[in-house]
Amino acid sequence: MDPNRLKGKNILITGAARGMGATNAEHFAELGANVCLGDLNLEEAQSVADRINARGNGEAIAVKMDVTKREDNAAAVAATVDAYGMINVGLFNAGLNKPRFFMDIDEDNWDLIMNVNTKAMWLGMQETARQMIAQGKQDYPYKLINVGSIASRKPLVDVTVYCTSKYGCLALTHCGAIALSEHNITVNGYAPGVVVTPLWEQLDKDLVDIGFKEKEGQAYDDIVRDALQIKRVSYPDDIKGTAAYLASSDSDYMTGQMIHIDGGWCIQ
Repeated sequence: MDPNRLKGKNILITGAARGMGATNAEHFAELGANVCLGDLNLEEAQSVADRINARGNGEAIAVKMDVTKREDNAAAVAATVDAYGMINVGLFNAGLNKPRFFMDIDEDNWDLIMNVNTKAMWLGMQETARQMIAQGKQDYPYKLINVGSIASRKPLVDVTVYCTSKYGCLALTHCGAIALSEHNITVNGYAPGVVVTPLWEQLDKDLVDIGFKEKEGQAYDDIVRDALQIKRVSYPDDIKGTAAYLASSDSDYMTGQMIHIDGGWCIQ
């Protein structure tokens, strides 16, 4: 891979303090990008930015943001532009899950998941696109990248709201690709399956708490045994290459696509 594959790209990543967001930020910077790490946990995001800056390839800044607030999305975009002159790519990675059986879902559970996973993505896309449009068309497309999930293809009864939110991410990817094409903005995404991150570690515990699984680790084992063609869970390092591809010029002729990185879960 070209070590300067993302040279000159200025990229905003939401939910960048841990998990896939942090791994992508570090990988993008290794490939020459400048990154703005947006997260509610500024201390952890700044720690990731410090690691990036110590390596001396791409640069990084960290900003505190509540992704469910329009003003915070606009401020994160502005911080990226202030630091690096313009924004080329937005990666909307922030997300959470809180399992409930269908009849146990309440308004608080619904609003929490839908606001972080779907509303926040819409806000981030809109505010980033607004800045890209203001910058004017370039010789290359601007890029919006949405983090989806296997849950947009597989109905999972223990995480109905999460599935709904990720169907929404898929719709935003499709609709955004059509709506923003006239501005030379592409919209794509990737859909992981089981990725060992803080989100999945908490979900593993929560599935025991609601009685869906008997012990921690069982969710991983059951999915690997029954659903995956590649017989292991994934890690953020398994995802970062696809994310970098979507951020790079190699994907310039793609839009409206959701790439599954799920070990073969979605094919059965």
